[in-house]
Amino acid sequence: MSSSQLLVALDRASSVPLQQQLCDQISGSVRTGRLRPGDPVPPSRELAHQLRVSRTVVTRAYELLRANGVLTSRRGSGTRVSDALTDTPPPAQRAATRAHLWPEPPLPTDAGSPLWKPWEPAPMHRPDGTYDFRHGTPALASFPVTRWRQSLTEAVSRADAVALGYGPAEGSPSLRAQISALLRRSRALDAPREHTVVTSGATQAMDILVRLLVGPDDVVIIEDPSHTVLRQIFGYSRAAVVPVGVDEEGLRVDEIDSQVRAHGLDPARVRLIYVTPSHQFPTGFIMSERRRRALLRWAREHAATVLEDDYHNEFTFAEERLPSLAADPQDADVVYVGSFSKTLFPSLRIGYAVLPPHLVRPFLGVKWITDRLTPTLTQEALAEFISSGAYARHIGRMDRLYRQRRARLLEALYEHFGAGVRISGTAAGLHVLVTLGGAPDADEAAIVRAAAARDVRIYPASGYFVTRSPAEPTFLIGYAALPTARITEGVALLAAAVREVTAR
Repeated sequence: MSSSQLLVALDRASSVPLQQQLCDQISGSVRTGRLRPGDPVPPSRELAHQLRVSRTVVTRAYELLRANGVLTSRRGSGTRVSDALTDTPPPAQRAATRAHLWPEPPLPTDAGSPLWKPWEPAPMHRPDGTYDFRHGTPALASFPVTRWRQSLTEAVSRADAVALGYGPAEGSPSLRAQISALLRRSRALDAPREHTVVTSGATQAMDILVRLLVGPDDVVIIEDPSHTVLRQIFGYSRAAVVPVGVDEEGLRVDEIDSQVRAHGLDPARVRLIYVTPSHQFPTGFIMSERRRRALLRWAREHAATVLEDDYHNEFTFAEERLPSLAADPQDADVVYVGSFSKTLFPSLRIGYAVLPPHLVRPFLGVKWITDRLTPTLTQEALAEFISSGAYARHIGRMDRLYRQRRARLLEALYEHFGAGVRISGTAAGLHVLVTLGGAPDADEAAIVRAAAARDVRIYPASGYFVTRSPAEPTFLIGYAALPTARITEGVALLAAAVREVTAR
């Protein structure tokens, strides 16, 4: 509540003095939680002007409230609700202070559908002593905040009336040009600025594509396993979502037809195929050249659009790096989607889509009516950050850092679990998929609980599998945000937790 406004309604026809009415209403606001300990109340002169009463009415009411311990005054901080009040807040307020608010699914959940999974929990604040192996979290403590602040300052200093107004829905021309240059160099993708659209994260790009391309009688192909958020996005389209398995070469393209028919559907109705070819989520497999050609051929023959999510595009540790699918679409429609969430920081909320020419204007039409524009000044700051070379330097530092942390994680896992551990996804990305083959009878949830008792946070992978969960305990282990020493300590504690569970 602003210090210059207070919701008070005085009844001048009442026999109760205005001073007492004001006391009663402020006290009532405190009891109901509308005013809370530490909240400021307006200066007496401002409140008297707001209520159109004499200042004496307000000052006397404040004096009475101070005498009763409801308000307190301190030089330099004005008049506030007393911190000494211990009234219990209403139940709704207590619930809000305990935890994050969880979104409600946009459609009624189908409890019988293996495609439906709960919303993935948001990362919670962890104490410094916790070993949190959460996947998808970059080394935020190593982000060059000072240099980023310079980019923000530069963007603000150059801003004119046009920059402060509504920008183009497709995004800042300077940022789109920088994105095009980055993709040309790092992904062999010739992405003209005219085909590149800035979005509020990669998730928005995928949501728009679903709205644009998929109807109620259509089919969307997803990888199995896959991220739960994607299933929710695609499921909201009311299309049929069909999972197709992956192996070490990526999506099993030759199974698309049979899997679609097994659901009682026609492969000719497939409109969208979602893939993560450079680092399949969550297995980490890289799609082979043979599968890439097969996927593009299938999409071309069935007039389907391939959605290429290149979510870890900058961090590849293999000796040979394959170009993006969209770099050579072979006459198929391929939409390339990326973001800066993992390379910079998630709250930046800037992603992008490189579109086939015929999809650009329809895509912009949907974006225009959903959020109009991604914040312009932030885009300009990011364009400056990239053009100055700061982005390339940051990626170079992070590449070296992640290689060290990845190597330490793999060494520690093999040291403690030996030949019984199987690890995939080591060639790219910021996490690996770890299967504890030496503990086949151990309960995944029991391991999570035993690890948490040792302040170690690990994340089961079973929820990402649609049709068949792993037969052995399997976890996504992220390493990007943990220093090497804490990776060593955390894996040792995890091993102790697994021994405890298997010994029961």
